[in-house]
This record gives sequence, structure tokens and C-alpha cells, in this order.
Amino acid sequence: MPIPKKIEHKFEINPLACGQAVLCMLSGLDFDEIFAMVKTEKETTLKDMKNALKQLNIGIKNERKEANSISDLPEVSLLSLETPKCWHWSLYFKGKVYDPEFGVLDDFPNCKRKYYWELFN
Repeated sequence: MPIPKKIEHKFEINPLACGQAVLCMLSGLDFDEIFAMVKTEKETTLKDMKNALKQLNIGIKNERKEANSISDLPEVSLLSLETPKCWHWSLYFKGKVYDPEFGVLDDFPNCKRKYYWELFN
């Protein structure tokens, strides 16, 4: 399934399901389908995310890059953000951050380090 032309924002349905929420946004699948795919309702690793993206036929570049601002990001990116509470998955899509905890934002949520991987069809 290709990356959608428009993203429908999803809030995480538990405090540990940010990765699954990102996968729901990218795929249009519901949480139960994504939970079954990644085999957890809790934290997801980069390996979990890459495996799920592969199953969804969404490409991810292997190179992790650091971002200083959203202007550093390619059009569609998987974000790994060091927030005050924990490391957190988020999605950047065409000028907006679709964050499973904080909503749709014009900039990163409060975080120290910001890494990304470019996503593609």
C-alpha cells in the first residue's frame, strides 16, 4: 500500500503505542491490525517499525539523520524524538508533524534530540 496522499491523524490509544499510531496513520489500518502486525501493544523498536513498513510496502531509507528544524526534513519522515518523558515515534508529512501524543503540529513537540528516516513509495 502506498503512502497516502493525505494523513488522518491518530492519537495513541495507550501511552506506549506511539509507533503503532504512526503505522495506523501511514496505512489506514486500525490499531488491532497494527498490534497484530508488530506483535505488541507496547513500545516498538526501530526493527519493529522497519518490519511493519516493509509489510505495508512503504520504503524507509536506512540512514538515520538528525534534524535541527522541520526544514531539514524530507516530505515524509519517520521521527524519533527524545521528549522529556521518553523516546517517542512521530510522523512528519508535507509540512506538519503528526504526533500521536500531541496532535498535528507546525513544529516538533518539546524534545531534545530529533532523528528521522525518510519514507518513500
